[in-house]
Amino acid sequence: MKIICIGLNYRKHAMEMGWAVPDEPVVFMKPDSSILKNNKPFFLPDFSINIHYEVEVVLKISQLGKGIAAKFASRYYDEITLGIDITARDLQSRLAATGLPWEISKCFDGAAPLGRFIPVTSIKDMTNIDFRLEINNKVAQKSNTSDMIFGFNEIVEYVSKFFTLKTGDLIFTGTPPGVGQLKRNDNLVAYLNDEPLLDFRIK
Repeated sequence: MKIICIGLNYRKHAMEMGWAVPDEPVVFMKPDSSILKNNKPFFLPDFSINIHYEVEVVLKISQLGKGIAAKFASRYYDEITLGIDITARDLQSRLAATGLPWEISKCFDGAAPLGRFIPVTSIKDMTNIDFRLEINNKVAQKSNTSDMIFGFNEIVEYVSKFFTLKTGDLIFTGTPPGVGQLKRNDNLVAYLNDEPLLDFRIK
């Protein structure tokens, strides 16, 4: 099972990070050991002093596919949820500044908390989904899928050029602006169209 992630897919997030808006999807991957399920707590690691949250809409691939055209892409995912792309920002910044790969900043154990999946058929319009992350009952990130630079189907088309998509693969589709540092005892709750799908604590 693969976890494919899309970076810089919201213009305002690219701006807040000081990076250029991409002309094509920015792709990186996480290992399956980064998945954190069932609202289990996330334990702050000792190798970073600046761990950030990034809420994202996540697609679950429902069938084998390769070289998928955007017009057919919706046939290849059947469930959706919210996840957090947890990032060691200090490691990422240091490695990116030297041009080195920064996988260790995003791919460590527990760095991909996943919410409860719901069927795509329960969503009225996949291009117009409100979602938000609340931390300690305060809104930290809030956006709509209409703000994405590359939509779900464009992403599936692009990544399937390079990777055969398999049943159960996950695609994190990018985070909106408002990312910030996590602290011990924070309570994170992520909502999709006002439905809470993820609720966990930082330890």
